[in-house]
Amino acid sequence: MTTTDLRPTPGSGDTVPHLGTTPNGPFVRIVLGALAVGALGAAALTLGVFPGANEHVTTGVALLAFAAGWFVLAALTSRMTSSPQRWAYVPAAFLAVAGLLLIGIAPGNDGMTAATWVWPPALLGVVVWSVLHARSSMPGRTRWLLYPVFGALALASLGALVENIALTRDAATEGMTGALYDVGGHRLHMTCTGTGGPTVVLESGLGGSSPLWAPIAGAVSGTTRVCAYDRAGTGWSDEASGPQDSQAVVTDLHRLLDVAGEHGPYVLAGHSVGGVYALTFAARYPDQVAGLVLLDSASPHQFTVLPAYEGVYAMLTRLYGVAPSLARLGLGQVIPALSANEVPGQAGKQAGAFATRPRDARGASDEVSTYRRSFTQAQALTSFGSKPLVVVSATDTLADTPGWAAAQQQLAALSRNADQRTVRSSHGGLLDHPASYPSSVAAITDVVRAARTGAAVGAP
Repeated sequence: MTTTDLRPTPGSGDTVPHLGTTPNGPFVRIVLGALAVGALGAAALTLGVFPGANEHVTTGVALLAFAAGWFVLAALTSRMTSSPQRWAYVPAAFLAVAGLLLIGIAPGNDGMTAATWVWPPALLGVVVWSVLHARSSMPGRTRWLLYPVFGALALASLGALVENIALTRDAATEGMTGALYDVGGHRLHMTCTGTGGPTVVLESGLGGSSPLWAPIAGAVSGTTRVCAYDRAGTGWSDEASGPQDSQAVVTDLHRLLDVAGEHGPYVLAGHSVGGVYALTFAARYPDQVAGLVLLDSASPHQFTVLPAYEGVYAMLTRLYGVAPSLARLGLGQVIPALSANEVPGQAGKQAGAFATRPRDARGASDEVSTYRRSFTQAQALTSFGSKPLVVVSATDTLADTPGWAAAQQQLAALSRNADQRTVRSSHGGLLDHPASYPSSVAAITDVVRAARTGAAVGAP
């Protein structure tokens, strides 16, 4: 004889057939499985299947993974338990539609920013609606498994709104120095100070903006003219139509200097990957370069001379791929380290604001995606002749990066008139730390002096 067990569905007065499950049995496993589908699916898609993808793709596939998790919760509880959670189809549908729209429309930075005024309040409404239904329909205390998820979604909504408000505030108060110049399809920002020659051109590292050079530019401008600029997609500059490799970057820079009325030959000072761009410029426009300063510069041979760099690059691609999406949720507003620098005054505030913007994160992600091609292009400079070259290496990078010393020696070997210096500093400290950046200033002024006089670099 078959017996049907009738038990009330939690949160209702109805009596429904019970299928032999308890809150501590399959129901809990279904909830945990659904959470795993969402979280692990998002991680696998963004970091494994689509590493380094454009922001709309990264965000879109993550939303689809989270939608799948809610769908699993609704479908399996409806099919396998006496407490169906059909309300979960609503967040599943909301996230799935949002993800598909992002992937299909492929909005740029402005489109993503505009959408951020719309989706956070909508998502917050879905979260509140879902919490109310979960409280009334989920058995026992299993609803507590979902409360952290609801909290995370609510925080994401609020964080995105805070980020957009911060962007509006920054746009009104950044106080751009210098000017914007049309280089063909987009505008680049550059600010120049001081007089004399040769003019020094400052090339930032990954994610860097022109205000980071304020301490160095201020000191060098007492000796000669110095120009700091922002590559496309960073600082005050417009975005380019797509990712730019080293050749595209130096083409932009050459046009910028010409349109701005600056005259070479120049002394190029490049920090980190900025050194790779400086080397590419010197290879492509040799008559326009009087000297080079490489500040803890990346090497054109980085993929071969640094034994661990293949793995580092794979990690960089993944991390910078998700950075724009995380920045869009206001992560930079709550983690001070992301915008930390030691540049004083307004310039430091500007550099910090740029460091946390979704658009600058997009620019950095695009830049990382071209590294293999960019580094290969920089290998075209096989000799700098007898032109002055100073290679400055930071002790922290030398200690932490196997192969860095050999890479720095290779850079110094490019010129017969070279000087290699080691400075007690972190990688970034060569630009902004009060105890370190004077060594960068000294390197630049030494190259300027050598270029003027034809003497050996560093000679009194």
